[in-house]
Amino acid sequence: MIDKINWLGHGSFLIQEPPIIYIDPWRVVRSVFHADIILISHDHYDHFSVADIEKLRGPSTKIITNAKVAQQLPDATVLRPWQTLNFDKISIKAIPAYSTGKHLQHPESDGGLGFVISHGLYDIYYAGDTMHIPEMRYINPDIAILPIDGNGTLTIEAAADVVKMLKPRWTFPCNWGATGEGTNRTDAIQFKRLVADFTEVMISDDN
Repeated sequence: MIDKINWLGHGSFLIQEPPIIYIDPWRVVRSVFHADIILISHDHYDHFSVADIEKLRGPSTKIITNAKVAQQLPDATVLRPWQTLNFDKISIKAIPAYSTGKHLQHPESDGGLGFVISHGLYDIYYAGDTMHIPEMRYINPDIAILPIDGNGTLTIEAAADVVKMLKPRWTFPCNWGATGEGTNRTDAIQFKRLVADFTEVMISDDN
C-alpha cells in the first residue's frame, strides 16, 4: 500500500490502489483516469480548488467534504466528524481538524476535517490542517500524513509528538516545499530525524 500513496505537493495526495482517491488536489496535472473519490478537508484555497477538482472528476466521481465546502459544491457528500461512509472495499471516517489556543487559522467552528481511510489491511490517517488535538488519541493508523508547516497546524516538533503517540509504521510530512511556504525539504528531513526511532518517514525523493 505504501508505494501506492503519492504526495503531489503541499497537502495533495493520490492513492492509486483502486478505488483512485485524491485528497485536497491543488495544482495537480490532469489525469487520463478519473478519480473515484475526491476528499476535501476544508475550504482554504490551497486545499479546495474547484479548477483542480474539475481536472480529475468524472461522471461517477464522489466528492466527500465538510458542510462549508459543500455549500460551493452542491453535489458533494457531507461527512460530519466521526461519521463513516463505506465504498465497496474501503471506509472513510471523518476526524476533526482544527487549531487550538490563540491560533485562529483553522477554528474548530469551521468544521475542518481529517480522514481515516481504511483500505484493505491498512488505516491511513490524513490529518488535514490541524494542530495536536485530543481527538487524535482515538486513532491507531498504520500510515499517517501530517502537516509540518506550523501555520495554525503542527510544527515539526508537534508533529513528532503526534508520531510518538500514534506510532504509525509510515509517516508522510506535508504542507512543505510549495512556493511561498515557510517550510522546505530541510525541515522535512529534520522531522525525519526527530522520529527515526518511531516511524519510517516518506519524503518525495526518498520513496
